[in-house]
Amino acid sequence: MGAAHGSGDGHAHAGHSHASHAIGGGSDSDRRWLAAALVVIVLFLIGEVIAGVVAGSLALLSDAAHMLTDAASIALALGAMRLAARPAAGRMTFGWRRVEILSAQVNGITLIGLGIWLAVEAVRRLIHPPAVTGGLVLGVALVGIVVNLTATWMISRANRTSLNVEGAFQHILTDLFAFVATAVAGAVMWVSGFARADAIATLLVVALMLKAGIELVRAASRIFLEAAPADLDPNEIGRAMAARDSVVEVHDLHIWEITSGTPALSAHILVEPGRDCHAVREDVAHWLSGTHHIGHTTLQVDHARAELIQLGDGRDPHCGDAHGPIHHRPQAAAER
Repeated sequence: MGAAHGSGDGHAHAGHSHASHAIGGGSDSDRRWLAAALVVIVLFLIGEVIAGVVAGSLALLSDAAHMLTDAASIALALGAMRLAARPAAGRMTFGWRRVEILSAQVNGITLIGLGIWLAVEAVRRLIHPPAVTGGLVLGVALVGIVVNLTATWMISRANRTSLNVEGAFQHILTDLFAFVATAVAGAVMWVSGFARADAIATLLVVALMLKAGIELVRAASRIFLEAAPADLDPNEIGRAMAARDSVVEVHDLHIWEITSGTPALSAHILVEPGRDCHAVREDVAHWLSGTHHIGHTTLQVDHARAELIQLGDGRDPHCGDAHGPIHHRPQAAAER
């Protein structure tokens, strides 16, 4: 636990605690797995572009375009990891961890943009289907499935709780689905000559791309907007904090993520006059870490005024401009 500062009745007691692990930018193992997947994808990408041009297949070329964004997304994730590993210094008081979230958001936006472009082109080919060499499409797609299964497995070995890694993973996963759809389309064209199967397969892939892209952008935007993580309810946590021993009120409660998987919390806590503010702060910080896995906490602790305890209904808050709801201890506890 961080040391509390300040002494004497009515004076603020502020403390900061954090988990023992360092806030870094991904492990060396994560970077190795991503780099290996990048090599596999780039090698196959070159061959797929050649095959797509020869076969005249939009599905193959769209897969190649998607694989190009896959390679870019992995390269971006690797760069973000390296930058995020820099220690906090100067104006960057949290370090560069948010770069990983920026990388994830860029990956999401590229999935959406590419999906829209491919949808327009697929509709055009549905109306005017070109001649496509189904056998070549099928063969390349089957090789692509193997390549993407390998790359997907490699990236799945990295830490996917990182939104940065998850962004790269979603690119590769949707590309795997794309190759499955392309293989089916190739088989249909090879057997029946139904050329529109190529465009239909593309539209199915587009749906997957848009879904993954929107989810990535939404998750990254929540972190940029300082929203509480989806698995942490600020109101529930605030009420529970107010119910801790000696606590009278909790306000200015903020819960956010420094980066994916690194939640942080700050709050102003009022305690009963005469009670040990240091002990209350340590108790609340320990409870937050053990129950909600919030290891990065900053808590300001003050003694409450006697009239506030008597009112107990928020009509006389300690801070006139408190942000968000004011959480009081349960009335039953206040009457004891």
